[in-house]
Amino acid sequence: MMAFDAENAETDEALLAAYATGDARAARMLTLRLGPRVFGHALRLTGNRTDAEDITQEALLRLWRAAPDWRTGEAKVSTWLYRVTGNLCIDRARARRPNVALDAIAEPEDGAPGADDRMQEATRMAALQVALTSLPDRQRQAVVLRHIEGLSNPEIAGIMDMSVEAVESLTARGKRALALALAGRREELGYAEH
Repeated sequence: MMAFDAENAETDEALLAAYATGDARAARMLTLRLGPRVFGHALRLTGNRTDAEDITQEALLRLWRAAPDWRTGEAKVSTWLYRVTGNLCIDRARARRPNVALDAIAEPEDGAPGADDRMQEATRMAALQVALTSLPDRQRQAVVLRHIEGLSNPEIAGIMDMSVEAVESLTARGKRALALALAGRREELGYAEH
């Protein structure tokens, strides 16, 4: 058992260097140490056990081929191996995709808002900002955390050091105050009823 502990203390880089000089024990140690991690990584990326096994085998073969030229200190063996594994997974996924001519792929719709929409949104945001500044500080903080930042009432209660009920009350009063402040500007802000 003592010998195994001493072997475990060897770095990946030291074991790879030993393998490069013909040490089969070093290859076994690296395979036992890194193989399961590479396999787990490949399995998470591919979702396919057979592919993950093939990729693990190929990644370790590439490591053995790189061993004689390995430059210690440039990259960790595990980091290099994860990168190779990721690339092999991407290559495997690409190989499975059907080859389609670039001209045969439809142009995606431009989902970006037009200039009018961007200007309208900027006007709305400016009006909201002015209305928010008219709220009392705690109300403004609760409304911003809830409706702009998207936090839950319990999260806000923790941040503001108050009960959930107090947060609910603040946000409800804040929303009513904002609605009143913006009520006369519905048409200007593009919320006119049709």
